[in-house]
Amino acid sequence: MKATTRGLAALALGAFLAAGPALADKIKHPTAVFAGLDKITGRIISFEVATGETVQFGSLQITPRACYTRPATEAPQTDVFAEVDEIGDKDNYRRIFSGWMFAASPGLHGIEHPVYDIWLTDCKGGTQIIKTIPDVADAPEALPPDPMAADPKPAPPKKRKPKPAPAPDAGPPPLDLGQAPLAPVARAAPTRRFFPTDAPPIPPGDVGQ
Repeated sequence: MKATTRGLAALALGAFLAAGPALADKIKHPTAVFAGLDKITGRIISFEVATGETVQFGSLQITPRACYTRPATEAPQTDVFAEVDEIGDKDNYRRIFSGWMFAASPGLHGIEHPVYDIWLTDCKGGTQIIKTIPDVADAPEALPPDPMAADPKPAPPKKRKPKPAPAPDAGPPPLDLGQAPLAPVARAAPTRRFFPTDAPPIPPGDVGQ
């Protein structure tokens, strides 16, 4: 009786594991949730950004490209791949960050900026589970040729065709003064802007009371 019970429990456990998501599966989300810190005022603002959308926080523009979490049956891990640009004088853009951010370890791949700081807090809105393809076993290496094997007839040497004479150098093509220069690549304009330094300061409390 005990053996039968153990067998049924093993079958139930196997069915549960087969029905659940495999190891290293991840859930793709359409929205990333960030927190932004203004180091001058000490204010922290939470804002949501859709993947592919560009928003501005202070002088930084952030664009998340992908945001993932893990199923409940796996160890929690929330990460986002984001690009962060800094806007300088005369609307000059400088890429200061491009990579993965992890909600569990904000300082692992943090943004280095003297005034502002942005980190990931959550991913939301997604239900699509992306299956991870298992690693394919390496193919066996080909055996080296047998040095004792005799070659009955060596292959004749290949005849080389004579190389054609190089064409005379005609020099650079003439300049076309009437041709317009190439237009610069258009940047994605931010859909929303957050300026924590523009918020009114908190008035001090009445000292006399």
